[in-house]
Amino acid sequence: MRPHPDRLLPADPATRDVARSIAASTAALPIVSPHGHVDAAILADDAPFSDPASLLVTPDHYITRLLHAAGVPLDRSGVVPSDGGDVAGPREVWRTLCSHWELFRGTPSRYWLESELADVFDVEPTLRADTADAVFDALTELLSTPDFRPRALFARFGIEVLATTDDPCSELTAHARLAADAAFSGRVLPTFRPDGYLDPSTPGWPDRIRRLGVVSTVDTSSYAGYLEALHRRRAAFAVAGGTATDHGPADAGTEPLADSAAARIFAAALRGDVDSAAATAFRRHMLGEMARMSCDDGLVMQLHPSVLRGHHSPTERRFGADTGHDIPVAAEFTRALRPLLGRYGTHPNFRLVLFTTDEGTYSREIAPLAGFYPSVYVGAPWWFLDTPDAMRRFREAITDTAGFYRTAGFVDDTRAFASIPARHDAARRVDAGYLARLVVEHRLAEDEAHDVACELAYDLPKRAFRL
Repeated sequence: MRPHPDRLLPADPATRDVARSIAASTAALPIVSPHGHVDAAILADDAPFSDPASLLVTPDHYITRLLHAAGVPLDRSGVVPSDGGDVAGPREVWRTLCSHWELFRGTPSRYWLESELADVFDVEPTLRADTADAVFDALTELLSTPDFRPRALFARFGIEVLATTDDPCSELTAHARLAADAAFSGRVLPTFRPDGYLDPSTPGWPDRIRRLGVVSTVDTSSYAGYLEALHRRRAAFAVAGGTATDHGPADAGTEPLADSAAARIFAAALRGDVDSAAATAFRRHMLGEMARMSCDDGLVMQLHPSVLRGHHSPTERRFGADTGHDIPVAAEFTRALRPLLGRYGTHPNFRLVLFTTDEGTYSREIAPLAGFYPSVYVGAPWWFLDTPDAMRRFREAITDTAGFYRTAGFVDDTRAFASIPARHDAARRVDAGYLARLVVEHRLAEDEAHDVACELAYDLPKRAFRL
């Protein structure tokens, strides 16, 4: 399982030699992770990880969803049912992974996990049914030692900045504990994720808005109070170190409403009396309001629309959201964002990072938008596209139009803490290969390629996300 030193580099020997040199120049750079889903409490508590399954398998829905597709129920992967039903124990979860290891051949999940096992844990046996228990026991023993506690791994991974994703009503207690702890030198920053507060069709929306009022100490029974409450929570996130918001709406629509119309829909939604058309209109209007607030407070706006959440309703009812069955749909940015960018696209304090799971939009829409609007940056391939081949296609799709400096660097977008260095290393290697091809084709000088590689890995995410 020891990864090859030339993994992901070009097959052509001349190009590979250049790519090796470029990749080496980025290998020791700190990790900047501006978009992810690791729980800050893991680092605040610094409790030992209990077992390899709960660290490497259960939180990684790249793994659990493919096992599910092969007939493995989610509870056998350690995903806890919301009804409190039985769930497989850690050793059984690990055995399930090892006995299905062939499913991951050729996938980025296998690449990441092999990198983790070899580079982080120094585990070499190939995963299979007859090695499962021995590997599980070896990993469990390592996880009980001080060198493999969360903060020790954070330092070992070379993480300089780690952004989390947080509910607007979160009290950010874990972030406060980390910020006040002189023994912890890293930066763990909250990210404001308000989707459930902007879309009145979300189940439980009236209760959520009332809770928003309590946390922000604002009366949210009026539209004006609701806006003020969101403004205050954004400010609280900024005080806690946050530099960004994160939005995953059903589409990228941003058509504004008159304040009177928005207020009418808001009042109806609080009564539980809003139809789908009105809810959609309000959600699109509020995306524009988030942009307006970003112009005021400087929080970088991340937008990743057009994913159908909870595609399998029975699974969502039993296991909840983010359990592997969110499925991409076709995206549209150009017309959808025109109202927002018409108002704020050239505002000096506005910054918008666009992500997509629809590859066709990179060259057709996102790169052209980023190639004109000073506020727009192209987000990295993520989720279904954070694969080596898709990352190469990404560079080929956008570089002609947007270059390198209208991109926002790599994001790992992971809940699986131990996979962070493997994911960033993969992105750096893919970029090294792409840049090496430009060098051997005499389209870029080699010293420039080294500079660009380092900027893509480190400088650009810090700059784009105001870190």
